Amino acid sequence: MTHPNTADPTPHVSPAAHVDPTVGANPGPASAEPWTWTAAEALAAFRTKELSPVDYLDALTARIADREPDINAVTEIVEEARAQAVAAEKVYMTEPAQTLAEVLAARPLLGLPVLAKEKHALAGHTLSQGMVHLRDEVAAEDATIISRIRGAGGYVHARVTSPEFSCATFTHSPLWGVTRNPWNLELSPGGSSGGSGAGLAAGYGPLATASDIAGSTRLPAAFTGTVGYKAPYGRIPGTPPLSLDWYRGDGPMARTVADTALLARVMVGISPADHMTVPSPDFLTAFDAHSGRTVEALAGRRIALCVRLGDFPVAPDVERNTRKAAEALASAGAAVEEIDLPWTVERLFDAAFTHYGNFLTPLMRAATAGHEDTLAPYTLRFMEFAEAAAARRSLADGLVLEAGIQTELAAAMSGFDVLLAPTSAVAALTADGDFLDGITVGDRSFDHYWQGHMTVPFNICNRAPVVNVPSGMADCGIPTGLQVVGHPFADRSAFDVAAAVEQLLPWTGLAPG
Repeated sequence: MTHPNTADPTPHVSPAAHVDPTVGANPGPASAEPWTWTAAEALAAFRTKELSPVDYLDALTARIADREPDINAVTEIVEEARAQAVAAEKVYMTEPAQTLAEVLAARPLLGLPVLAKEKHALAGHTLSQGMVHLRDEVAAEDATIISRIRGAGGYVHARVTSPEFSCATFTHSPLWGVTRNPWNLELSPGGSSGGSGAGLAAGYGPLATASDIAGSTRLPAAFTGTVGYKAPYGRIPGTPPLSLDWYRGDGPMARTVADTALLARVMVGISPADHMTVPSPDFLTAFDAHSGRTVEALAGRRIALCVRLGDFPVAPDVERNTRKAAEALASAGAAVEEIDLPWTVERLFDAAFTHYGNFLTPLMRAATAGHEDTLAPYTLRFMEFAEAAAARRSLADGLVLEAGIQTELAAAMSGFDVLLAPTSAVAALTADGDFLDGITVGDRSFDHYWQGHMTVPFNICNRAPVVNVPSGMADCGIPTGLQVVGHPFADRSAFDVAAAVEQLLPWTGLAPG
């Protein structure tokens, strides 16, 4: 096992210049280096023998070596990945076309490398979750989503960073140092799946694993200009006991909606290890993100736009990009209507932190007992904040708050196919900040910096699928994100509209540099 980064060696740099994200959008294999290719492009090149899985892995490994001194997103280069690429290459080179088609139907990721969030167990490898006292902990078996990636012919070639216990919306830790946003190295790629977002945007791989308990998939996707899917609770299996937490869920990230759907199809479905999982036999059947019919199908779609989700103080550049995406959908034939929700930031986070204080924090305390002096200040602050909320309200009190929020969302979305909202009210977080004193957004100050993000309502309403897609560039030089929210378990509608946004507002998916 190779651990290339144990501390942050990178000095701060000046903010990135504004970049037009449509320049060079969706570069194809004929016009770009292999590390820039999407999963769909790589698979096509494997089938035509234009590129071998081994050469693709080599290109990605070289890219990691080139960019890691600046970004610091990789915890480990997985040495056995090369043998897995060689085995895939043999299949592509020796199987006749008809047999190969049958193989790919059963193993749709054959030869594709995947960036794995370190918290997703890889048998025989470390499982520290960013905590110093667990740095030598070794996983006995694969997490279910990792075993499903392997079963589909994919493999993990690099493991990537997260904050301690995945409890921050930025990504740095005493164990791994500071992970930086490839679009602007002074800023964070978000968290907790920040290593996944940074790695995708930097060209380290076409696919990545992620998880989400308060926005940990959608926020890094938003801040890095990538796509992230928060599945409805039960759609994708997790690991007990946290799999019993109805706020959380594992999922995929990628640089395109099509690639995100490809990895999601591999992850979903019932698992004996997770009794919360639901059958998903027809999940995204016949979904084609590249079909021109995706935009054509907007005619007659009813889309709700809610810029503030109640009273979030949304930054002007975030609002501008959100409205631009809504206008593009309306111009393409969708019926877009702006709505209001009777939510307040305070009520949403009263519910959420009551939940975390009664459910998550006791598990965190048990996992870190006796090692508090090694923890990052933000981890201690999160536990103290959540425990204070739990001291004010019981879990039953929190459930009453959640029920009201869920009822209000259902009423607001009645008659609409999907809801659009920004992913974060604040455009960026600094890469190395702890935000112990909260956050100020516009003219409002909040006690906890999570209150600057707009993701947690859909963890409270966690049967709703959400796809984050890029919506434009913030004034600080990193992307902004748009949440496309579907009705409970109506994943296809969220993916359809996300794909339409992607076609109407083309995006490179790769940071410059």
